Amino acid sequence: MKLYSYFRSSAAYRVRIALNLKGIEAEQEAVHLLHKEPLPAYRAEHNPQGLIPALDSDDGLLVQSLAIIEYLEERYPDPALLPHGFAPRAYVRAAALLIACDIHPLANLRVLRYLKSDLGQEQDAIDTWYRHWVEDGLARLEAFVAAKGCSGRYIFGDSPTIADCCLVPQMFNARRLNCDVAPFPTLVAIDAHCAELDAFQRAHPSVQPDAE
Repeated sequence: MKLYSYFRSSAAYRVRIALNLKGIEAEQEAVHLLHKEPLPAYRAEHNPQGLIPALDSDDGLLVQSLAIIEYLEERYPDPALLPHGFAPRAYVRAAALLIACDIHPLANLRVLRYLKSDLGQEQDAIDTWYRHWVEDGLARLEAFVAAKGCSGRYIFGDSPTIADCCLVPQMFNARRLNCDVAPFPTLVAIDAHCAELDAFQRAHPSVQPDAE
């Protein structure tokens, strides 16, 4: 198995966590998103979307982080990253999608680049945009998790799930760009519990082969 990754990509970070939780070894090949040179070859030879991550698996090349994680869950079901029961699974998926679909796209590198290069926004304005949408999304996630009353050490109970694979990279990026996470005590506590696990530690951007 080979994972096309970039150390700071939160989407690739999600997949690295899931692979580690399931004990699956995957060779990493870095695709540097800030350098233009590798992207045309990567797009032509591997992923026409030109996005990270992509997983070269026994079943072919897989793209989109949550689709990859769901594939891993179905192909390698133990340990499970989804709980038993229709409603608990829907809750975990909703939390994951709130991050992956409602928070991450508004603060994605492509969006931030467009704000600067095409719309001519100053960096201070771009940073304000980032912090606004990330903090807004985390506030909604905090309220959702608290209202459901299903969390324990993790977003659902005391075992990590797909939702935690999404939360930790988002919290990492939020802190890296000086978002205020203090108003989200449930999420901060869950993130801290995740940080105690080896699977999350080994997926951290700072210890990746291409880390700068």
